[in-house]
Amino acid sequence: MSKTCWRSSVRQVIVSILLFLPLTTFAQDRYLVDWEAAGEESINYLVDLVRIDTSNPPGNETKAANYIKAALASEGIDSEMYALEPERANLVARIKGNGSKRPILIMGHTDVVGVQPERWTEDPFGGSRNDGWVYGRGTLDDKDNVTAGLMVMLMLKRYGVDLDRDIIFLAESGEEGTPHVGINYMVENHFDVIDAEFCLAEGGNNVLEASGVKVVGIQTAEKMPRRATLVARGSAGHGSVPRLDNAVTHLANAVAKAGAWKTEMRLNDTTRAYFDRLATISDPEDAWRYRNVGNPAETDAIQQHFLETFPFHYSVLRTSVVPTVMDAGFRKNVIPSEATAILDIRMLPDEDVDAFYQKLADVIDDPQVTVVPEPIYRPESDPSPIDNDMFQSLETVAKRMYPETTVIPTMSTGATDMAQVRSMGVPSYGIGPVRSIEEMNSGRGAHGDNERVSEEAMKQLVQFLWYTIIDIAATE
Repeated sequence: MSKTCWRSSVRQVIVSILLFLPLTTFAQDRYLVDWEAAGEESINYLVDLVRIDTSNPPGNETKAANYIKAALASEGIDSEMYALEPERANLVARIKGNGSKRPILIMGHTDVVGVQPERWTEDPFGGSRNDGWVYGRGTLDDKDNVTAGLMVMLMLKRYGVDLDRDIIFLAESGEEGTPHVGINYMVENHFDVIDAEFCLAEGGNNVLEASGVKVVGIQTAEKMPRRATLVARGSAGHGSVPRLDNAVTHLANAVAKAGAWKTEMRLNDTTRAYFDRLATISDPEDAWRYRNVGNPAETDAIQQHFLETFPFHYSVLRTSVVPTVMDAGFRKNVIPSEATAILDIRMLPDEDVDAFYQKLADVIDDPQVTVVPEPIYRPESDPSPIDNDMFQSLETVAKRMYPETTVIPTMSTGATDMAQVRSMGVPSYGIGPVRSIEEMNSGRGAHGDNERVSEEAMKQLVQFLWYTIIDIAATE
């Protein structure tokens, strides 16, 4: 056989083999990534970002944006800064595709909540690496996702990936309570540079057990923060003389009523799918509860069980009302004329805000107590669908990385900047690193002391995001 014929025959065999490979496997593996090297590079970026103190307040997110801009520029990727305030810039980078499909937005916030350093055993802004962990404020909220987005952008450029879609990376400021400088500013003034078909951001919840990753939770919805202040007013007076209009007494009664109020239970598309899928991997007793959570004959007892044993499940079924702060008086022997309390209210996505506040006033039923709503800073947004190309890609990648896992859509009881993006009609999905139940309950999570992420989980987060982008955006 001639060399030419031999090469032709070998080529035909290879083509035949490739034609019978699963399409998703072929698409995701066409770029031979050295994941050990990519993971180590990612961890180095994470450490550097943690060492940039972007505590909000004051934020100073421009320092982190400048670091990211330099990292992107080193690979020839252009980026732009968008800032309402000079020290609080947002960064946007874009890798162009052929335009046959709409863009994907990868989003992460560069600001972090403050710390009480004396409560940490590690330097919260040291980015220390100990026993396979990276410690520091932002390692889980949200510099892990910022790092993953940065790394995927660099890899797309390095490997010269042909794309059907533009990939947009937004490193945003102000998520921790000041979105007017971050996502609100971008949506209201520069939405054209981040407009996309789908968005990927923070909020995933992946559960690691001894046998492997059992659950990959994809955040598809979130409750709306709608806090309110209760203001009780009465007559001031001497503490030695009881008064029927004592503002402290009226406030205490109002707080007790609000805290004990069992609000209406409602399922939505996300929570219905959440409980249905959770039932398939749970023990018989729990599975029965999950399948009957909407059964009128059983739901009251089931919700009481949730409240006593797993309050998260109680919360995702309703608008929650939780008293958090009370403020009354200034001296032991003086009855104050005014007393206040803050209620942390997290509303279901479909809640009628004004009607709910009226219900709250009816429950309190006290003319001396006024409900004062906090200004709304996150818009209402519908749950993102789970029957589209993006959720299908997320499921495909999850099953590929963790064959024994179950993918579950989740509704966060907290709040993220995906609310603003969803309100613009962009379905948004939260992903995150793998963590064990023990670690989730350890207090070392987001906003906790000694916040940390495992190095292996960080590497897998980059891998998960990379495979997802390749699956949904790379040209076949």
